[in-house]
Amino acid sequence: MTSIGMGQSLTTTVDADRLRPVRIWLYCIALMVLLMVAVGGITRLTGSGLSIATWEPISGAIPPLTDANWQAEFDNYKQIPQFHIDNPGMTMDGFKAIFWPEWSHRLLGRLIGLAFAVPFLVFLLQRRFSWKLAGPLAGLFVAGGLQGVLGWWMVSSGLENLTSVSQYRLAAHLSAALVLFLSLIWVARRLEPPATDPAARLTRRWPAAVLLGLVAVQMAAGAFVAGLHAGMGYNTWPLMDGAIIPDGLGAIEPLWRNLFENAMTVQFVHRCIAYVIVVYVAILVWRQGRAGGFAGVNGWLPRLGALVLLQVALGITTLLTFVPLPLALGHQALAFMLAGATMAYLADLNRLR
Repeated sequence: MTSIGMGQSLTTTVDADRLRPVRIWLYCIALMVLLMVAVGGITRLTGSGLSIATWEPISGAIPPLTDANWQAEFDNYKQIPQFHIDNPGMTMDGFKAIFWPEWSHRLLGRLIGLAFAVPFLVFLLQRRFSWKLAGPLAGLFVAGGLQGVLGWWMVSSGLENLTSVSQYRLAAHLSAALVLFLSLIWVARRLEPPATDPAARLTRRWPAAVLLGLVAVQMAAGAFVAGLHAGMGYNTWPLMDGAIIPDGLGAIEPLWRNLFENAMTVQFVHRCIAYVIVVYVAILVWRQGRAGGFAGVNGWLPRLGALVLLQVALGITTLLTFVPLPLALGHQALAFMLAGATMAYLADLNRLR
């Protein structure tokens, strides 16, 4: 190796070492976002999401500390339809039981903001990354803040005319969280030490991108299932309402509204997209196995296949058991893990070429 080559290798190693804390930080933020989604699932499934009927980004970090504070929060809750229709006999203890999950959800959002902002400033002062990278990272911070705004926009839909939030706004909120989660993984993977992989150069990237798109669409469809509580009906498989293709899929006019407002249609679409993903991943794994195996970056494919099968099994079990909380949370979290693994595969295919 020439002296120039040795110097370049040393520089690359030093740069990679300097970026290692940044990568770990981004992965930790991604895990916090995943936890945030899980806690959000708890608030939705326990009916806690509307328990705090005001949005106070700063002062709301402090929970009620006196009986008067608790009574004021309870009085605010008594003004919304969910109390009058679903919980007219609720006591203060019952209110506290639904208050704490939503307060924890919002507090976690604030903690994510701090966990992002403080290390970002420290790393910037340490010059661990360039100003060119600082821009996209700052954009992720802004996206996280907008997620809080979007969350309140979602909650506000259930404060006047509904007893739960709008399924449209729920899907938008979850999809935005997915975009943030995937962006964190993409940036972190792109900051891995420079390397090349012959398998990456021989593998086309668009199939992984298509898979990521399918998973994202499926997760949005799952948000509509959750928003309409569609999983609480048609709890059989593989038949749905006694048929492969049930009657009533187009019961609402105009026809397009069935895709978003008809619980039967929404669940049917969610099932069908799952079948498409299973077949598509099976084809990817089969073709790669015939083309040269799973060396290098293509080691992601069998992992993705295993995640897809586990997710399908968990989804079916969740449906057949009438959506118990632990299984429903696991189904949602595993969907994010599948999307994250697919993004990591796609990022590696780009990075290692």
